[in-house]
Parts: sequence; C-alpha cells; structure tokens
Amino acid sequence: MSLTGIVRPLFTKRWRELEKHNTQGEQLQREVLAHLVSKAKDTEYGREHLFAATKDYEDFVRNNPVNTYEELKGDIDRMRQGEANILWPGRVKWYAKSSGTTNDKSKFIPVSPEGLKRVHYKGGADVVALYLRNNPQSRMFDGKGLILGGSHAPNYNLPGSLVGDLSAILIENINPVVNLVRVPSKQTALLSDFEVKRDRIAREAMNKNVTNISGVPSWMLSVLNRVMELSGKTHLEEVWPNIEVFFHGGVAFTPYCEQYEKLITSSKMHYMETYNASEGFFGIQDDPADKSMLLMLDYDVFYEFQEMGTDTIVPLWGVEKGKNYAMLISTSCGLWRYMIGDTVQFTSTNPYKFFISGRTKSFINAFGEELIVDNAEQGLKYACEMTGAQLLEYTAAPVFMDQNAKCRHQWLIEFSKAPENLQQFAGILDRKLQEVNSDYEAKRFKDITLQHLEIIPARPNLFNDWLKSKGKLGGQHKVPRLSNSREHIDQLLKMNA
Repeated sequence: MSLTGIVRPLFTKRWRELEKHNTQGEQLQREVLAHLVSKAKDTEYGREHLFAATKDYEDFVRNNPVNTYEELKGDIDRMRQGEANILWPGRVKWYAKSSGTTNDKSKFIPVSPEGLKRVHYKGGADVVALYLRNNPQSRMFDGKGLILGGSHAPNYNLPGSLVGDLSAILIENINPVVNLVRVPSKQTALLSDFEVKRDRIAREAMNKNVTNISGVPSWMLSVLNRVMELSGKTHLEEVWPNIEVFFHGGVAFTPYCEQYEKLITSSKMHYMETYNASEGFFGIQDDPADKSMLLMLDYDVFYEFQEMGTDTIVPLWGVEKGKNYAMLISTSCGLWRYMIGDTVQFTSTNPYKFFISGRTKSFINAFGEELIVDNAEQGLKYACEMTGAQLLEYTAAPVFMDQNAKCRHQWLIEFSKAPENLQQFAGILDRKLQEVNSDYEAKRFKDITLQHLEIIPARPNLFNDWLKSKGKLGGQHKVPRLSNSREHIDQLLKMNA
C-alpha cells in the first residue's frame, strides 16, 4: 500500500464532521462564540467588555465595539513587549507581520498557540482532507510537497518570541513529521532574501519527487520559472512527473491561471483555492467544479458581516446571497470584532459558500463607479481570453482630471504575453467592466462622467522591483490592485519611465 493509502483513513472522521457545515452553520458559530468568550473572560479585554456576563450574540454585540488594527494596536504592542492576559489568556509569543495601515508600515497580528492549532493548522489539515475526499486516486503523500514560506526575526529580542510572515511562523512550529514530506529545507524556506531563496528552492526541489505545491500564485510562478530555467524542460511535469495539485491562496488566481495551464499540461493536475491570511484560515474550495469556497465554521473564528455602503452588521445566519459584505472576525488570537479588510459575497447559505470580492480599501469609487477587485478580475480574464494576452501583475487608479478636463481609470499592466493590439484589449476590458458593474456602466455612459480607460504597459519586473524597493519582495506581500489614491501607481510610473 502507498503512503497516501495509509494516511487517507486518518481523515475519514473529519469528512463526517464537515457534513455539519451543510445544515448546522448557525449552531456551529454560536458554539464558537461561546467558547471564545468563555476562554477570554478573565483577560483585560474580556473584563472591560463584560465577557463573564455575555450569554449570547446580542450581549456580545452590545458590549463590544467594531475594531480596526488602530483600535487594538496599543494592546498588541503591550503583548509584543511581553505582557500577559491582554487580548487572549497567557503570553503570545508569535506575531504575523502583515501589510500596513494608514498610520503604520506594518501590522503585527498575534498568533496564539490556540490560534496556531485550532485555526491555521486545522485549516491546513482540512485542505488535505477535502482534497483526498475529492480525489480518491491521489498519491500526494508518496512524494514531496513544495511549500513556500516567508521569513521571521526576533520580536523585541524577547526569548522565543518571533515576528514575521505567517508562513514562516507555521514552518517554525510545524510538526517535525511534516518535514519528512516537504521541501525545501527549513533553512532555505526561512531565508529573507527572496531572490536567493528562489534559486535555492528550485535547486533543492527540482530533483525530488514533488507531487504537490502550496503558496501564493505570483511567488510560486517565479520559483517554477526558475525550475524550468535550471532544468531546461518545457513543461513542469517533465521535471516532476507525479505533480497533481496546487494549493493556492493569498491573491486571486485568475490572472495566473492561463500561465499555469501552459506550464503544467498534465491532465491529472488539480487546483484548489484556500482563504488563509495572517489573521486566520477562513475558507476552502471544497468542490472542484465550484470556484466558491466553503466558509469554515468550527475553527476558533466567529464571523460577522457588514453590508457594504451601510452600517448594518449581521452574524453568519443573517447574510444574504449576492450582497457585498466586509468581514469581521473574533478569534483565539485575541482579535475581537476585527475588521479584516476583505469583502466577500455569498453564493450559497446552505452550506455557506462565498468568494472574495475585494478589499474594503481596494476599490475605485472616485466617480461613483464602485469598481471592486472581482469586477477587475472578470474583466481582465475575459480580455486575455479574447486577445490571447497573458498578464503577470496590474494595478489601477483614477485620473481625476487631466489637462483636457478628462477623468478616467488608468491601468498599469505587466504582461507576460502582450496583446497584439493594446487598444483592442482596453476596449474589451472596458466593455466587460460595464457588463459586470452597472455603476461603472452608468458613469461611462456617453463618456460624460468617466472616459474610456487607459492602459500603460509595464516594463518587465516592474512590480517586483517596486516591492523590492519597499522591502516587500516575496513572502505574503501583494501588489495593491485597485486604489482610490494615486500613491502606488505614481510610484510605479516613475520606476516605469
């Protein structure tokens, strides 16, 4: 029997437990809230917000404000300095460094032992469980998993306390048994210089029997391209004949899909999306035929949702399909009613399935067009399909008024395969955006409010160079897709000159 055949039965109990997501979503979430409040009732935050007297969701809402990072920053910094029992019981030693806020370059998200086990690692285990359930012929454990990670550093020089990319914290604390079935080495995985790391990962992995890969699509593609350069092969399955699945998350897969399909032509290749962030592990694509993800309801994460454009906040059992919601979480890492910054739309409420529609701060609404990332991804995918183009990275921002008093959206796109006619590509993209967004369509009517969008081709490696200039190359760092501000795009345009 193969190693995968030996491992598979370990997941059968979890398959049965996950069936509760189909019919018992509200009950699961109420149990999670009761557990979190009970565990944290004697913390400083719990005492201030009457956790001991909290009996139900209504009490919880009444006694707890909505928080952004700015509201919790002071408490988190005290925790980083070694204080105990602030937002979560005990001392929290690990902090996931995430992209910054308006006031700070970085956020530092607490990662407690409970959060590590009952959120992050539980999510990783469920990804494998659902993949094996859907693919009974899988042999993924008969080879190695290529897992990309970031780096970490000491936190305020406190013994045993670390700050860095979440992926680095996960690798640092992973069960040693897992290291037997993964590459690269821990030393390589935790390197801070992504360019050096990329080469070392490729060299360490190319002669192994890699069956599965996990990571952010953009960074993984960079590593795989290096593997192809070193091997001299045309397709990845020539290097790794038994490659069968890519577990991906962190950024939308749509812009990279065609490139992966050209790189990996094997008919047995699978792609599985996950929604894991520094703040927690939230969703898994449980059905290969459905691109939406199953919201994971029995982790240490309690969810709430604010309907975009309103002050209305509802628990899970109050959501409706098709509405755009900002997501709030309360977790065993000490985040309480925390506005994570992502927006989602539900495609089903039995079970609760959703897709990530964008970011609360990643949109363009300079002229009332309310363009979100999901609109952009749909438009770009269609334009690429129609023109044969392939893109690597993009960002877009408004031009509020040029010298001719014209307002428009300006897109900066790095193509891996440029369209033969850039104006045709721009026209297709513009029409598709009008098709999927009625507000954008209304503002584009007769070019009165908003003129035709503009596309500027980016030179090769522009976005990587920009990230590198900010010390954000590799790891969990992402290119901002849409912005109401021109801060990012103007910096990029200067480097594109």
